[in-house]
Amino acid sequence: MPPKTAEAPARSPKHYILDTNVLIHDPGSPFQFKDNVVWLPVEVFEELDRFKSESSTRGANAREVHRRLSEKFRTADDMKHGVKLENNGLLRVWLNPLARFDGKDWQMVGDSPKLKLQRQLFPDMTVPDNRIIAAACAVADAEKGTAILVTKDLNVMLKARTLGLEAEDYRTDRVDDIDIRKTMRTKDEEYESLDVSGHTVQAFASQDAMVLDKAANFLANHYLLLRNEEETTHAIPARHTAGGELHKLRRDRITIRNGRWLSALNLGQRFFLDALYDPNITLITVYGKAGTGKTLLSVGAALEQVQVGDYEKLLITRVIMPTGKDIGFLPGGISEKMQPWVQPAFDALELLLTRPRKPEQFEKKKQSQRKQDEPQHHAPQSGPSKPPGRPWEPLIASGQIEIEAITHIRGRSIPNAIFIVDEAQQLTPHEAKTLITRMGKGAKMILIGDLGQIDNPYVDAHTNGLVYARNRLQGQPWMAHINLFKGERSEMAEVAANLM
Repeated sequence: MPPKTAEAPARSPKHYILDTNVLIHDPGSPFQFKDNVVWLPVEVFEELDRFKSESSTRGANAREVHRRLSEKFRTADDMKHGVKLENNGLLRVWLNPLARFDGKDWQMVGDSPKLKLQRQLFPDMTVPDNRIIAAACAVADAEKGTAILVTKDLNVMLKARTLGLEAEDYRTDRVDDIDIRKTMRTKDEEYESLDVSGHTVQAFASQDAMVLDKAANFLANHYLLLRNEEETTHAIPARHTAGGELHKLRRDRITIRNGRWLSALNLGQRFFLDALYDPNITLITVYGKAGTGKTLLSVGAALEQVQVGDYEKLLITRVIMPTGKDIGFLPGGISEKMQPWVQPAFDALELLLTRPRKPEQFEKKKQSQRKQDEPQHHAPQSGPSKPPGRPWEPLIASGQIEIEAITHIRGRSIPNAIFIVDEAQQLTPHEAKTLITRMGKGAKMILIGDLGQIDNPYVDAHTNGLVYARNRLQGQPWMAHINLFKGERSEMAEVAANLM
């Protein structure tokens, strides 16, 4: 009989106390902590109640949290003892027994070292953040196992650690993406290349596609350079579709009817235009600093394809991170409310739909003496002249271009349209999922953003919806990602983007 082995001691579960901002960032966050205990301080419900009536994304997420929690906590007994989750975890509400309200102020009556120190350092218990920290301290004192406060607020994190309480960021949706660092560097980066023989490069140049076994490890729709290994300055841009099959790029120019034409100015823009015009690629994510052409190329390629009938309409939105009142306080309808936020797209439309001016020598060409001597006849005016409108206004009036607010996208199905989401680095992963799942048949979505310019306090370069979407969906046959490194707006803008 084999000797008996000692049984491993049961693992003490960890206790995660969630701050309100974690729930706003990801309404599904309470269900992401495996077989541990998740605590929701009752102060969290108070803060969520303040947000739920907002027309912003924060308000929509607060309502989503309420819906999910109401599905779990169906009875008073559930609220008191907690509910078991599908991942064997336990979801509980913490009603701090050490909190006292005397009709005017909140007081913490506990005498543990953490609570004593909090009363000295952060005594104002009218601040919800301080009460949530106190709740986390009380959980740490009352429960066996490690207690961890999870928050997206760096200040709350530092205050908790000052009291000796473990605190960390919500990292479930954190992405480690090498392209984040590459596109935030100040110098231009080279694109990935595949070295082959000069004969292979010549053969690829003479045909549209080629299968190379050594290219089979690349993801679907990965852009690269097919480079002559004997003469590395000779290379041809290509896109790997699947199974080692490489295709030459199809388009490098935008041509707007009754407007301008634009050509790609660098290799990254050539990659981008190829993806924009490929009907089989229905989701594009783009990282690029200011001035790399993200908005201009997206709007131009989308407008041309609407003009020729490939898509029924162009939808444009921008993630709003206001410093004051949100769009609900601005006058007018959605287009008028959103115009200040999507002005970069309007600037692009203005440029694309305005024909270049004639050379100056033709504008100032002298008339003949006979023409000067002829009397000038003018049609009588029936009223004051109407100032010319913006060139894109007829397209909006006809419904070919729509300006949308992200909060109004929920519940919609959007088929046969091309949808541009500007400032996508401000999205949370939950918001990115909401947008992408709205796309219907025949639709295309373009998510563009600068990872060096994030104002949303709930995300950073590794947790925003743009990088989350790219990393979760890369490799799908209908998805492509492009990095834009080189600024083309102006020399001043490029130097400023790099040095400031």
